[in-house]
Amino acid sequence: MKYFTVSVLIVTLLISCGKKEEQKTAQAPPAVAVSLEEATSTDALYHDEYPATITPLNQVELRPQVTGFITGIHFKDGAHVSKGQLLYSVDAQLYSANYEQAIANLKVQEANLQKAQKDADRYHELDKNDAVAKQLVDNADAALEVAKKQVEASKANVSAVQTNVRYTKVYAPFSGIIGISLVKVGAAVSAGQTVLNTISSDNELAVDFNVDQKEIYRFTNLLKSNKPADSTFTLAFGADVYPYPGKIQLIDRAVDTQTGSIKTRLIFPNRDNLLRAGMTGTVRVLNRAAKAVVIPYKAVTEQLGEFFVYVAGDSSKVSQRRVALGKSLGNKVIVKEGLKEGEKIAVEGVQNLREGAVIKTN
Repeated sequence: MKYFTVSVLIVTLLISCGKKEEQKTAQAPPAVAVSLEEATSTDALYHDEYPATITPLNQVELRPQVTGFITGIHFKDGAHVSKGQLLYSVDAQLYSANYEQAIANLKVQEANLQKAQKDADRYHELDKNDAVAKQLVDNADAALEVAKKQVEASKANVSAVQTNVRYTKVYAPFSGIIGISLVKVGAAVSAGQTVLNTISSDNELAVDFNVDQKEIYRFTNLLKSNKPADSTFTLAFGADVYPYPGKIQLIDRAVDTQTGSIKTRLIFPNRDNLLRAGMTGTVRVLNRAAKAVVIPYKAVTEQLGEFFVYVAGDSSKVSQRRVALGKSLGNKVIVKEGLKEGEKIAVEGVQNLREGAVIKTN
């Protein structure tokens, strides 16, 4: 009876262990079928792209320097104007009358000066013979000095009113494109207040864009090379590429502490007047990467703004690894950090993987 009981216990234990092994086998997830591919390297040639704004190298608002009424507009809206070209006329009648009055007053003061000079000369001759009181001589000299000062003041007044007459004409300060006039003939304008128009240079235009502070070294070297315009810098508007290349002009003095970027400026010719101030486009900067690691883009997964790939290990398991991506090259992408040439990554079946998953190749 004892042997029978022991036998039953042994059988029960064997059955129990077998069930546990079956449960363990049942709980183990099946191997995930994937396709693996090695990370390769290539000498990549591509364009880095940056949002950009077109800005005139020189732009100014035209304002009158005298108060009055507009009597003439001497250009066509949106036309190209040359430096020194007459643009606006302000009613000059009052300022011309003031000028004539100032000239007349100057002549009066010059006549008074001549009289004071003669009086002073006569008193000095009499003083040589002790024929006049010393006080009268001093008075004549003082009157002469007053007359001289009055002449100087009159000349200054003439210059001031003459300037006002000249300011009734508004000329182009430089050559460029003028906008649509903001005033019409007969409109009242105030000195230094009323905006008449805006003129901007158009022969060459600046293209401003921001680069990350990590790229300052690269762009500083491009600036130092000081090469003429070549294919390094191009400008695109959607699918259209501007036909003329640009050159780098400057890098701003300081990094924006809020964005961690710095403004960089290119200069582009505007031979066909295709560029206009205020336009937005994309700066394309030619880049060359020697032996850049590239992988299929479909091997990459994204989680909360970070990018990962599954790297195959020696034990038929994969590990999730974070990578820093560079420029896309067709259906491939450059890996700047996180992966080496020759490492095998999962390309197909990535959506079924997790950290430490067992894999089998298709």
